[in-house]
This record gives sequence, structure tokens and C-alpha cells, in this order.
Amino acid sequence: MIELETFTKTQLKALVESERFSQFSFLPITQHRALSHCNNPKANNDDVLLILAIENQELAGYLGILPDEIICQNGKEKLVWLSTIYVDSRFRGKKIAQQLLAKAFECYDGRIALTEFTAEAERLYNKTRQFLYISPKLGKRYYFLSNLEELLPQKFQTFQSFESVLKILDSSFNFIVKTLSNKQKRLNFRYEIHHEIDEESTEYIRLFSCNRNTQDLHWILHYPWILQGEEVLKKYQFSSFAKKKKTIWVKIYDEQEKLNCCAMLSSRNGHLKIPYLFGKDLKNFIQFLSNFIRTERVKMLTCYHPQLNEELKDFGINALYSKDFERRYLFHKKLIAALPKGFIPQFQDGDGDCAFT
Repeated sequence: MIELETFTKTQLKALVESERFSQFSFLPITQHRALSHCNNPKANNDDVLLILAIENQELAGYLGILPDEIICQNGKEKLVWLSTIYVDSRFRGKKIAQQLLAKAFECYDGRIALTEFTAEAERLYNKTRQFLYISPKLGKRYYFLSNLEELLPQKFQTFQSFESVLKILDSSFNFIVKTLSNKQKRLNFRYEIHHEIDEESTEYIRLFSCNRNTQDLHWILHYPWILQGEEVLKKYQFSSFAKKKKTIWVKIYDEQEKLNCCAMLSSRNGHLKIPYLFGKDLKNFIQFLSNFIRTERVKMLTCYHPQLNEELKDFGINALYSKDFERRYLFHKKLIAALPKGFIPQFQDGDGDCAFT
């Protein structure tokens, strides 16, 4: 018989510090990810953050939950994002995933959203007949350097035996790209790079409607789910460490020394994302971004910001090539019913759990 255990902030902290946690055959969460969940400004003390499925005192599966809010005409609406779901292969075929989902539906009365799901998870969610698709975010992925060593083995298992050859091909091609590419341009405006959200930034981003406030952005900067390091946690099924990981806060000023753009940039193993961007005039930011891509050896940029993508096309970002991307969202029917009729959420790239992954 499957037993379901729920964990709030206090209970989750106690779990990851317990001897029981170290004895699990696989991990339902990492300690640093648990710390991030416990410091989520949008999570109340009684919010369920993790659900475990236990059979005969053995961990069989788990579901991770990220409480959040979105802004709409009626003010703020509470919802949660399902961030992880996993069932160990030894326990599959017992409808454990369905039981975990049903428990989450019960805990939050269906105020549940999903994004960045795998095809397998998407089939599971659709099987429940409780979710509907809302308007997706349309974006672009820009490729600046060859990255065959990483991309081909992910798509085609055959290439896993040729990683050393692919690495040589990448190095050779990227040397040519670096030689032929334009040199870094001198920027004729001031910019600052921070690891905190300062008071000037706080005042500036208040001019924009956003689902995240300064406290949330501090939390994202200081409590990541993926840390920089060579460590590999074999007992955990999701990403927890990256060889190269950097998240920064950038302030861009205009020629009159007035702040006119703020952004959070997150780079992981050469893959750059812009979780949050605040600004109407992006000209100087794009020049900064172009230099950043060169100096940081960025391999690819994924961006769902429509204005930025349009202006990058006009600017000429010197990508080897680009392709369209789509980020889909599933909302529980009860969540849709609670929102104003016809409401379309205005998500930034980092909303949901995307800023952490």
C-alpha cells in the first residue's frame, strides 16, 4: 500500500537534516534545493513543498511544489508550480504518479500550473484531464559556438561514444569563429554588474508590472537549485551541479547617466538565459549583451522576450544560426476558473521555476 507524506517548510528542513534522508535509495530533493524552497518568499509556513510516496517504508516516488503568485486585474492570485515528479522504476505500474498528482490537487484545490515539462510528463498530466493549455511564450534560441559535444549525445545515443572527437571538432570550429568574429566593441555608456538588487534597481523595477518583486529576485540570486561544481549526485534524478554557473544583475545607463535598463543574466555551461529584463529602450542593453556573449564564450542564448528578440534581429547579433522555440503552459481547470475570464498571464522568462533551471 502506498502512503503519501507531505512536507511544509519546517518539516522539509527537518527531513533533509535527518538520518532517514541519508538512507533513501534515491534523493527526492537536494539539500540546497530544499533550502531554496524553505526561503521562498511566496511560500506560507503551512504550504506543502514536497510529497513523498512510501511503500513498505521505502521511498517510491516524489513530487516537488513551488508556491507562487501571479498578478491579474483582481490583484494577486495564489498558485503553485509542479517542479519535479519522479517514480522509481521498481515501483512503476502502480499509478503512484497519479496518486502524487491527486494529493497536490487536494492540497491546493487545483491552483496548479506547469511549464518546461518533458513529453513523458506531459502525457501524464493530460491523462488526468484536469489541465488545459494557455497561450504559450514564443521565443528564439541563438547559437554562437559549435556545441556538438553536448547536443548530439543528448539527442542521439550513438554519439555518446564519440564525445572526444566531437570535442575536437568543437574546439577547431570555435577557434575559427573566434578569429573571424568582430572584436569586442567599446561601450560608450556606463553599466554595472552586481550580485544584489540595490535600492536604485528596486525603485526602477517598480515602474514595471511583474510577477516578481525585489525580495523574489534576491531569493533567486541567493538560493539557486543548481550550484557550480564538478560534483555529480547519482542519487538525484534532476540537475544539481554545473561545471560553470553564473547569475548576475546588470544595470545599464543611458548617455545622460540615467538608469534605463536592469536585467538578470544566468549562464550555465555556456547556455545563457535572461530570466528578468526591465527596460523600454533596449539599445544599450543589446550592445552590452553582444560584448558579454563574446567575453563569456556563450554557446547559445534562449530568449522569450518579444521586444528583445525583435531588436536582436535588427541589431545583428552574429549568431551562427537561430531557431524558434515555444514554451508551453498547462493550467489546472480550477485555476483557470479562479482567474478573470480571458486572462493571459504576462510571464517573464524566469517565472515559474524557469529561473532556477
